[in-house]
Amino acid sequence: MKKIIFILPYFGTWPFWFDYFLLTCRHNASINWLILGDSPPPADAPQNVAFQTLSFEEYSSFVSDKLDVSFSPTRPYKLCDLKPMYGFIHEADIVGYDFWGFCDMDVVFGELRDFLTEDVLAHDAIFTHARRVSGHCSLFRTERKLIDAFQQLSDWRELLESPDNQRLDERAFSKLFYRHKNWPLKMQTLLPGGNPLRISPYFEEQHSTPGCRIPWLDGSQEFPNEWRWREGKLTNDLESRGFMYFHFLNWKQEFWKKGYRAEGGHLEKGEAVCDPVSPSTLEFKINRSGFIVPN
Repeated sequence: MKKIIFILPYFGTWPFWFDYFLLTCRHNASINWLILGDSPPPADAPQNVAFQTLSFEEYSSFVSDKLDVSFSPTRPYKLCDLKPMYGFIHEADIVGYDFWGFCDMDVVFGELRDFLTEDVLAHDAIFTHARRVSGHCSLFRTERKLIDAFQQLSDWRELLESPDNQRLDERAFSKLFYRHKNWPLKMQTLLPGGNPLRISPYFEEQHSTPGCRIPWLDGSQEFPNEWRWREGKLTNDLESRGFMYFHFLNWKQEFWKKGYRAEGGHLEKGEAVCDPVSPSTLEFKINRSGFIVPN
């Protein structure tokens, strides 16, 4: 079985759904996470989730030294531009792993190994979108070519030293794997102009971020209203088959948007439902009201 690790820096107070995130990591026991941040690790953290505690300033200095750049962001969101560089920055942490990757914390995972099969992991890079790098979950083989891939971007230093988020992870980095979106995938992977790194990438739309520009499985704009997790399997009110993960980006914005009202929900800041969970919790659901554990 291929060994996999996700690198995830996160600075600031853990989000209110953090226990849900960790619960779904726990049920993927054969995969590891390294979370770096300035908040204390939870006492009952899963064994497959390691924590490294340091300040945002310390991490920024560490990045500057590793990349030989001046990296001094004022907001943690700028860290998204570092994602393609995690293999290089954290090279000591990925030793012994077949794949390293990045993910976001506003996700809950399903049964990852059901999707990261041996056939899928025969590829060099795995993405959960059909035509671009997925900033919320991507994996790369632990090989020099992919650890150093970001250096193929001629302006990576300028993008990184800019104070603003440049979407380097999804925009610029995508061009190394899928340069011409209108080309058929076979041409992308076979012709040097479409696949500059000359590797075997895997692109598969997982429909993990509903409500964005990508249609649902049936081609419509009708998306699930509720997602359900039970003993590791993630489904929703439209599909009974399992999903790799749910990236609740759009609902998160609703949870935090002051004064927001939708479908009778009470989503003002601080009013989102978030039932307590423990390592022994077997099921929960997520909808526009929040995170709910059935009675």
